Amino acid sequence: MVAYKAQEVFIQGVTSDGRTFRPSDWAERLAGVMSSFRPGGPRPGSHLGYSPWCIPTNLNGTKCVVVHPDLRTYDAMAWDFVMNFARDNDLQVTEACLLPDAPVPARR
Repeated sequence: MVAYKAQEVFIQGVTSDGRTFRPSDWAERLAGVMSSFRPGGPRPGSHLGYSPWCIPTNLNGTKCVVVHPDLRTYDAMAWDFVMNFARDNDLQVTEACLLPDAPVPARR
């Protein structure tokens, strides 16, 4: 059996009492604010794509932002901003390991 170490923090678009967080584009907005925090620092045009350390996604129909712990090492204030956003909005936060998608078998 393979043991996986939790490597990311998932901020889920669900409050502690189970309500869906609004506005519906909150994950994209939060990740957009964090776009300049990336390996190697901001570069021209880096605001046009998401940082690999803060990625919006949808898991099982729930909007989420996946935050990589390297963000904390790179800029503790940026990490605190993201975590405080989750806390201030009473969002569910889970530590997990995002696994790659299974390869699609080739057709014969």
